[in-house]
Order: sequence, then C-alpha cells, then structure tokens
Amino acid sequence: MKSAVLSLLAETSLHPGVGQVMGTVDLPVAREKSTDYPVIVGSSLKGSLRDRAEQLWGIDDEKVERIFGGPDNAGSLLVTDARLLLLPVRSLQGHYKWVTCPYLLERLQRDLQLAGMTKSFAIPRPENGEAVTGRGQGSLFLEELSFRVRTDGDGLSGLIDTLKTFIRHDSLKDRLLERLAIICDDEFAYFARYGLAVNARNVLDNETKTSENLWYEETIPPDTLFYALLFARDKKESDLDEVKGIFLDRPYLQVGGNETIGQGWCTVNWITDGGEQ
Repeated sequence: MKSAVLSLLAETSLHPGVGQVMGTVDLPVAREKSTDYPVIVGSSLKGSLRDRAEQLWGIDDEKVERIFGGPDNAGSLLVTDARLLLLPVRSLQGHYKWVTCPYLLERLQRDLQLAGMTKSFAIPRPENGEAVTGRGQGSLFLEELSFRVRTDGDGLSGLIDTLKTFIRHDSLKDRLLERLAIICDDEFAYFARYGLAVNARNVLDNETKTSENLWYEETIPPDTLFYALLFARDKKESDLDEVKGIFLDRPYLQVGGNETIGQGWCTVNWITDGGEQ
C-alpha cells in the first residue's frame, strides 16, 4: 500500500470546529478525546482535499469520485486525522517558541513507521519545570510559566533534520534550532488546553448597531504544525500521485471554517521515504 505524509503549517489562524458549545466557549476547536490536543479530523481534511481537487479537475471529473468516494463507493484515498506536532507559545525570549513534548514525538515515530518511513531521531526526556532547547541558557519563559533550560543542540540534530522536512519555508527551517523547545507531557498539555486564542465575534443590527448575537470562538494560532498520513488502497497507488499533483503549482490548502475571513490557510509539504517533495 502506497503512503505519504502531508504536513500542514498554519499560515493563518485555524478553526477546525466541532459545531457545538463546550463549556464557556461557544465554538471550540476539535480536540482528541483522550489527550485534549487540537486536531483536524480526517473527514474534514479529506473534504478539503476533495474541494481542492474539484477546483482543479472539475466537479464532474471521474477521478474525484474514484479517489474521494461517492454515494456507492468509499474512494481509494485513505486519510487519517491531522495530528498536532508543534505549537507556537508566546515567550519573552523572542516572538514565540515552537513547543512539543515526548509523547507527540513518540507518536510521530510510530506514525512514520506506519507509513513505511525510516526516519529516526532521539527523543529528549525533560523533567517537570525543564525545557530542552537547541540554544540558550538560564530560564525560559513560556506565557506565565518559567522553565529551566537544558541545552542539547547536538542531541536535537536528528529531530531537527526530521522536522525540516515538514516545513516548506527555508526561513522557518533556519529558526528551528533556536525556536524549538521540548517540555514534559503534563506541562505541554496545559498549553494545548488553555493556550489557544478565544475571540469574541458579534452580529450588529444595521440600523441601531446594537448586538444581535455575541459568541466566543476558539482558534489555533498561525505557525502551528500538523501532519496526517495518506494511503492509497491496493491497486490504486497512482491515485496518491494524482492527489500529490493538486499541490504542484500552489502548495496551499484551506481547512476548517471561516474561509471568508481568511482563516484556515496552511502550507503543505508532501513527504515520502525519499524526503520532502
């Protein structure tokens, strides 16, 4: 079975919503049930891929139904959820840090093995209150929390080389060594649950300009990095190449809601065992 990894680097805020009220937020983002990490569910991602294909091929092209499915068939393309890998968190040391944790890196290794890829890297194991970074010393401040810095530039080289294949922009690749911070699973969970922006949105009466509908909406910040696995069913390996082709001229994909106000745009990288493409 042919496979690939699709990386999604948020260029604008994302709102992969769940369509229901949860707690005090009227429109929260979708989250994994077990970890509470933000996620782009596979059905939503597959719908975005289909929409992109229909724009290029035409809605009546036979490839659309063959690859993405129709009323009587499931289609040849298999799409997983897009999982969180790097979360930007505000820091006093620079604009932000790309934060991740051992659990996410372990899961990345397992997913790459599932996709038949041979990439390998060492996973740091920071203690509570500690952040493993490529550069820096002393203390690292993330939002209101302080972490002891443990610098391990050489130990992170394999991980950074792997992460570079998930990022299209050379300028961002060059920042990885100074921006990356690995913290423990429990402390990362705090930022994943409570570190996303919640924005108030409103509908005003045209004449009186008074509020008719006020709601609160959660969004995932720009520069968040997700990835998903794509598979082609047996004997349909060429269909995966067809999907790859929709990004050759324009490597961008819109996912989630609020497209008309500029949200949901991601840079896409197509990754196989031979590297990024």
